[in-house]
This record gives sequence, structure tokens and C-alpha cells, in this order.
Amino acid sequence: MVRKDFMLRLMKYKRVLIQLRSLGFERVFSNNLGDAIGISAALVRKDLARIEMQGNRRGGYSIDAMLERLNRLLGGKEAQEAILVGCGNLGRALLNHEAFYKEGIKLVAGFDLVPPHSDIVGIPIYSMDELEDFINTRQTKVALLTVPTAAAAEVRDRLLRAGIRGILNFAPMELKCTGDCVIHNVNIGLEIENLFFLVNSLEDREAREGDSPVNCLSEGTTI
Repeated sequence: MVRKDFMLRLMKYKRVLIQLRSLGFERVFSNNLGDAIGISAALVRKDLARIEMQGNRRGGYSIDAMLERLNRLLGGKEAQEAILVGCGNLGRALLNHEAFYKEGIKLVAGFDLVPPHSDIVGIPIYSMDELEDFINTRQTKVALLTVPTAAAAEVRDRLLRAGIRGILNFAPMELKCTGDCVIHNVNIGLEIENLFFLVNSLEDREAREGDSPVNCLSEGTTI
């Protein structure tokens, strides 16, 4: 069985490789990838060996060959479709988020209780009454959820009953699976609170030790 953390690292490698290729690079080394996602070069080499990618000390790895291999494994040759439910401020921002399209994710529709009179960046916005029919017709498997807290559980249940298998939940409450599905919870407020905690902890440590602030990137970091 493929471990989720391994698959997550593969997706991070792919993101970094796409960025490097856009900058004109043709080859990459394991320490570059390790620095970029915060793991050791040894773990990178182990992961790449697991997907049968071979490099060498002098030339590193071919970026094109790696992307071709990762696309086969991750299903990235064709754009993967998803829908978005909840077209408020956050939902609109995600619909406008160009990084989705650069990474092979295509938001094909949005849904809202009161849909706007026009598309958002070319993406049609439908009434919630049309949600189940759309999912059944397009065989959509993944949804982004940006609805208010009070509606999150109910909308989750509707999505799962209609055939959605994976939900990226931005609602400010944690949702759990009620069947055979995958739900990733992204609580932006909690992440910001955690960031403040880490920053305050860092400053407290520096005050105790008399250290000067350190740079986030170490000297010699490639990307």
C-alpha cells in the first residue's frame, strides 16, 4: 500500500520541477529538491529510486524525464477536474488562483445559494439546486468547500452522496469522512494562529539566548 506521505512528497517534487523548468533549468540534484521541500537529499534519492528514476552525481536528474514519470504516476497528463462550492470572497479568490491551472487542476464549475449573474474568470457558477446533477453528469470526484461553518456538514453529506470522493475543506471547522472518502481540512485561521505562536516562540528563544534573528534560507540554498 502506498503511504500518503510518500505520495505527498511526489506531488511536492512535481511542483518544484515545474517551477525549475519554467526558469529554464534542465537538470536537478537531490539536494536541490530536498532543500526546496525541507527534507534530506538521502530521502529524495530513496523516493526517486522507488519510482525507478536514476540520476548521477555529476549530472543529477533530467527534469523532463522526472516530470514525465511523475505525470504517469500522479495522473497529470490531462487536467484533473474539480468543482468549488461556496462562491464568497474566499471561493472567488480560489477560482482566480492561477496556480491550480499551472499544476494541471481545472476548476470546471462553482456552486452557490445565490449564484452571480455572470461567470467568474470564465468558470460557470450554478445554483446549489444543480449540484447533484452536475456531479453525476461530469463524474466529478473532487470538490473544494468554502461555505460557512453552519452549512459545512450538510454540504459535505450532499457531495458524498452525489459521488464526490475527495474534499478540500476551507470551512472553519474540521470535517470527517462519513464513508469511503478523503477530506483534507485547511483551517486558515488556525494556521495563522500557529504561525504567530511559532514566531513568538522564536523571539522568546532569541531573547533568552541573546541571538540575532536568523534568515529563513540558509546560505547556499539553491531554490
